[in-house]
Amino acid sequence: MDYITWRSFYTVLVFVLFIGVVWWAFSKGSKKRFDEAANSIFDEDKKSNVNDSTKQESKNNE
Repeated sequence: MDYITWRSFYTVLVFVLFIGVVWWAFSKGSKKRFDEAANSIFDEDKKSNVNDSTKQESKNNE
């Protein structure tokens, strides 16, 4: 086997891996996980605001 054959095999392998990653990224099973990950930053802000308001209320009650 010469260099050109190996290069062709590598190109096909990378293309198949690329198609696999694209298929995985756009599959319906992954959508829910990706949506949760995308919205997780907003959940942290809400938790932080709740903790801040709880601290404020406890200070006002003292």
